Amino acid sequence: MPEPKNIALTVITPERQVLEEPADAVVIPAHDGELGVLQDRAALMCELGIGQLRFTRAGQTRRLFIDGGFAQVFDNHVTVLTSQALPAEMVTSEVIAAAEKDAQALSGHDPASRQAQDRARRRLSVLRGLSTHR
Repeated sequence: MPEPKNIALTVITPERQVLEEPADAVVIPAHDGELGVLQDRAALMCELGIGQLRFTRAGQTRRLFIDGGFAQVFDNHVTVLTSQALPAEMVTSEVIAAAEKDAQALSGHDPASRQAQDRARRRLSVLRGLSTHR
């Protein structure tokens, strides 16, 4: 029986490569919902939303906070380009407190202000969710 292939997962921010690991499965936070990736998935590119990127390897699930960007799936390789990626183990009470402060500091009733408020609340919600999965 042939050895199953892994999915190569790479997560990159403007500052650095955050992750490069093999995975059995990956769940990407696309802008319009979650997208699952298994071996030999058809090629695609998608816009990312704010959410959790999850991946499994040998029965263990790991999670990262992703703040938008783009993902490419091609030839059993998932590449994520995002403005911010933070592994769940790095989501501390200080990180959550800073996100709360950012969300509270935003005000205004114009569409751009409301959009910024919504993004800040979404970031805070995802970060809080990650902290409970550690």
